[in-house]
Amino acid sequence: MLSAKSLFQEILDHDESFALFCSIAASGESQGGWENARIAALVPESQRDLAPKITRHGADEDKHGRIFNALLRKRGLEPVPVPPETDYTMLLERNGIGLAHDKLKRDEPLTVQDIVTYLAHSRVTEQRASEQMELLRKHFADHPDLGRAVRMISNDEDNHLAYCHEELLRFAYAGHGRVIRRTLRECALAEIRIYRDVSLAVMAHMGRILGWPKPKAALLAAGIHAVYLYERLGGRRRMVSLRMPERRDALGGPATPEPEAA
Repeated sequence: MLSAKSLFQEILDHDESFALFCSIAASGESQGGWENARIAALVPESQRDLAPKITRHGADEDKHGRIFNALLRKRGLEPVPVPPETDYTMLLERNGIGLAHDKLKRDEPLTVQDIVTYLAHSRVTEQRASEQMELLRKHFADHPDLGRAVRMISNDEDNHLAYCHEELLRFAYAGHGRVIRRTLRECALAEIRIYRDVSLAVMAHMGRILGWPKPKAALLAAGIHAVYLYERLGGRRRMVSLRMPERRDALGGPATPEPEAA
């Protein structure tokens, strides 16, 4: 029977597909680490209190990249090139979601509007990351090789999501509510489309590696399209709502170090 657990298990059990999975994940996390580090360095003076939290966010993302690379080394594998069509983070940036890399490479302070845009983008993408890691934690929390890494990354992603909720609400109370709502909607509409395209590309690569028969590949593609349709018709609302999180000041301390033997 085709299930999320059996699909992930098949990918994890094969060296080539596992290498691609970890390489894609590590690349995206490392890119997120760079973006957050640059944003922290360019925070406007009026929002300097946010800089340590943004730095912590970036440190977590860097850590996740190292964890995925460590999982590869543990299997005696090397990272593989990430196909451009599977590069979720870069595709978001190229489609105008978040802050442009050209802006982040300059040494000019960001504006308050830039910070609101960054937080709204993060609120949408961290929702996706939190849900994906929750799925992995559900099925692989006790896995002898992946368990500790999955639990740690999942907890971090939940912290990132809580931080985005709390900070966006603070900006909303300060008068930025209309801009936040518009930006969240724009980000969510773009993200669900890019996530669909990336998911189809990843599954196509995995299917070639694992030799999936055409009916199986077609069924998986249909499932991806169904998720997109659900999100397009209203499921994306979970990505744009704001509520005060139970985890307050979730990024108020130092990043938790990765497991030594991840």
